[in-house]
Amino acid sequence: MAHITVFARWRDDAAGNARMAGFVQTAGTRMQKASLVSIVEDDQFFRESMKRLMRSQGYSVEVFSSAADFLASPRFVETACLIADVHMPAMTGIELYRQLIGAGYTIPTILVTAYPNDADRDRALKDGVVCYLPKPVDDKHLMRCLHAALHSDEPPEDNS
Repeated sequence: MAHITVFARWRDDAAGNARMAGFVQTAGTRMQKASLVSIVEDDQFFRESMKRLMRSQGYSVEVFSSAADFLASPRFVETACLIADVHMPAMTGIELYRQLIGAGYTIPTILVTAYPNDADRDRALKDGVVCYLPKPVDDKHLMRCLHAALHSDEPPEDNS
């Protein structure tokens, strides 16, 4: 049986906010602890597909069918990265991001949309969204964006 040790330390992100970074060590190896990725998507098929992809990459995942469900969850404050659909009923992904920022929660956010447009993209990126990606989402591009979101000192190669 392998010996497992968990290390945790606090680090400041690019905005000066303290975040906990954890590591798991097993038999002499060291790898990053699973970070919580929250997915807010009204399309169940896409939501479940994203959940499987994130879990396959070792991330802890919570999924929500609406922005209201995400905001009502006690886990939203644990979210290391938010992936949200732009076009959802009641509150869009852009509105969710702005509400979080306005409330003082700087969660690195990736927006995805089936209806991309330059105006929304430019405004979202200007507001601080990490990436704005069209659907269908390219898995490799999404993973580069996720890496950039979780390592805020490393911008993605191309954020759209």
